[in-house]
Amino acid sequence: MLGPTAVGKTAVSLSVGHEDFEIVSADSVQVYRYFDIGSGKPSREELDSVRHHLISVVNPDRQFTAGDFCREALDACNKITAGGKLPMFVGGTGLYIDSFFKGLSEIPPVDSSIRNILLEELGIRGLGGLHEELMDVDPVFGSRVHRNDRQRVLRGLEVFRGTGRPISSYYGSLESHGSDLTLYMGLFDDMESVRKRIDLRVDEMLKRGFVDEVVSIRKMGYGPELKSMQSIGYLEINGLLDGAYGLDEAVARIKAETKKYAKRQMTRFKKNEGVIWCRPEETGRIRDLIGDWFTGSKPLKNKKISRGK
Repeated sequence: MLGPTAVGKTAVSLSVGHEDFEIVSADSVQVYRYFDIGSGKPSREELDSVRHHLISVVNPDRQFTAGDFCREALDACNKITAGGKLPMFVGGTGLYIDSFFKGLSEIPPVDSSIRNILLEELGIRGLGGLHEELMDVDPVFGSRVHRNDRQRVLRGLEVFRGTGRPISSYYGSLESHGSDLTLYMGLFDDMESVRKRIDLRVDEMLKRGFVDEVVSIRKMGYGPELKSMQSIGYLEINGLLDGAYGLDEAVARIKAETKKYAKRQMTRFKKNEGVIWCRPEETGRIRDLIGDWFTGSKPLKNKKISRGK
């Protein structure tokens, strides 16, 4: 079950999930311990209602890659099926979902100093300058990455500088875990509704103590230079704490960056023609789809999304 941030994946997955399923989280920020409010982790009550995997599994100073996700997710699936249940992947990190179901080549570890150098260059050259370099060294990957996609631009250059090979060259021998039997369900809504939900969600995060959460994480010794602390929301709150701008500006930045991210998510997800799209309120239809998938009694039909939705 995939979809953009704030569309309602957690609520829907819990409402349609039942005793046959356990949930595998496909969220690149929820893997980190202590990143609770800003990542939108399910509540304790929600986590207890259906067993979840890959939430709060590593400390913030650990670089958790797509390869790490694939290994951990496969281990979770084996445990779930050994217990007589089925895994339901729920999340919005397209790289994780594509890597697991379509395949990912193993990329060698890259020295963390390269990332630190790139961050310094980011402040000098800007994201546009780094994207131009990425296009020069890896036009295949660079053409797929929006010039404002900070994380993927840095990752592409990090891999090239660290291994001497473009990241796209690692996508030749893929180990995938998807099949014709995989059921892809996508949640969507018109983007104006999603943007309103994002505004409300960010405001609620602040009310619940998002700033205090980041202060607490920093007091544990996890500084703003860490990759985890540069996730949307955490990056902006760190800027607030370091005096780069005030609270109103931080909130505005979080909302703006989250909306951009939601748009990028949908652009990526729409490329998967196997996704059956539903609106979050269509829980009855989603339950029917799952039931038909279980029994194989009906062919599953996709619901097209109009351009710009």
